[in-house]
Amino acid sequence: MRAVKNLLVLYTGGTIGMLQTPQGLAPASGFEARLHDYLLEHPDTPAPAWRLLELEPLLDSANMQQANWLAMRDTIVNAVVEDGHDGVLLLHGTDTLAYSAAALSFLLLGLNVPVVLTGSMLPAGAPNSDAWQNLRGALGIMASGIEDGVHLYFHGAQLHGARAIKLRSEAFDAFAELPRHREGARAETLPARLCYRQPRTPVKLAVLPLFPGFQAEQLRSVLNSGIQGLLLECYGSGTGPSDDAALLQVLSEARQRGVVLAAISQCPQGSVLFDTYAAGSRLRDVGLVSGGGMTREAALGKLFALLGAGLSVDEAEHWFALDLCGERAA
Repeated sequence: MRAVKNLLVLYTGGTIGMLQTPQGLAPASGFEARLHDYLLEHPDTPAPAWRLLELEPLLDSANMQQANWLAMRDTIVNAVVEDGHDGVLLLHGTDTLAYSAAALSFLLLGLNVPVVLTGSMLPAGAPNSDAWQNLRGALGIMASGIEDGVHLYFHGAQLHGARAIKLRSEAFDAFAELPRHREGARAETLPARLCYRQPRTPVKLAVLPLFPGFQAEQLRSVLNSGIQGLLLECYGSGTGPSDDAALLQVLSEARQRGVVLAAISQCPQGSVLFDTYAAGSRLRDVGLVSGGGMTREAALGKLFALLGAGLSVDEAEHWFALDLCGERAA
């Protein structure tokens, strides 16, 4: 725990800085002046020395792409390594805030500074907005002391970057960490290829939920689209239609040709434990690797970071099964 002394505020867009346009609310530049004015008007706000950088193009986070994650990663690394910042506050839209927090948790492994993501449900300046409350709180934890790693701060709660999910679309307490069964040995050391210094490349990924009536041909069409990794959202503790021989065959063939197949639970407080039911162990036997109690956001971000680093299928499966930053084990 240490106080941040030289903070970078990285503004990426999102509701927090939006202004009204003829087409509706849209991200707007000039947030540095607005933050400066707020701090002048509220001198009791705890805040380290800071500078603000706008990451172009400013986004409504519904438009977030892997390239934007990589741009955030590059900017943060440069700010720390080249410019000497010892903490980063990233302002982000709420639609994909948990996805970006999870992705950065794995893209910044080994970077010994705190990175805090926050945003708001209403724009700064709107009546009864939560924007300044969230900003004030995030600045406060930076000034008072915070552990290294990626965090999400929202509505007075500091959340683990690779465990947070968005639960609500309108309420101010939109984000939470739900209790989930977390299992998995902690990686004792990290290879250089997973360090924050390792450049990453985009990865073709897909997420599919199982549902009654899910067909092998639907799965085949996705797997044949050139994806490198599939995140399969299974029932309960990791079960699926294990009596569907055609579906199991499609999965087995995909694994044999080099697609990483990972499984998480659809349940908000679920965890994949393949050996509990035969319907789960059969999925494991055709090549699925358990995501344990990871959230969708964490599992997707982790697959992106592993495959984007150029790891082989076997290597990616090995590291996916281990806890790298607290995503699998408390």
